[in-house]
Amino acid sequence: MSKIAVIQTGGKQYKVQEGETLKVEKLEGENGKKIKLDTLMIADGDKLELGTPSLGEKVEAEIIETAKGKKVTVVKYKSKTRYKKTVGHRQMFTALKVLKIA
Repeated sequence: MSKIAVIQTGGKQYKVQEGETLKVEKLEGENGKKIKLDTLMIADGDKLELGTPSLGEKVEAEIIETAKGKKVTVVKYKSKTRYKKTVGHRQMFTALKVLKIA
């Protein structure tokens, strides 16, 4: 069984394994740059490390790309007043590939 870690970035927590690709909130840095992520927990078989509140930066990942996500459409409508407004939004994200869990 491979190592599993729980990381925190952008106010959210993600469960990751080595070699996995995931999308997180936008991070600063160019494509190909290696970054370290704040680690909350590491599990390796029967061995479990829990941070109080964190273990430090033990997960290393590489930035694959930074792009915009799918469009989300927001519609505001009020009946009987001829008011309708449609707005679209595309959130920025960063795709990461997990290289190593220490």
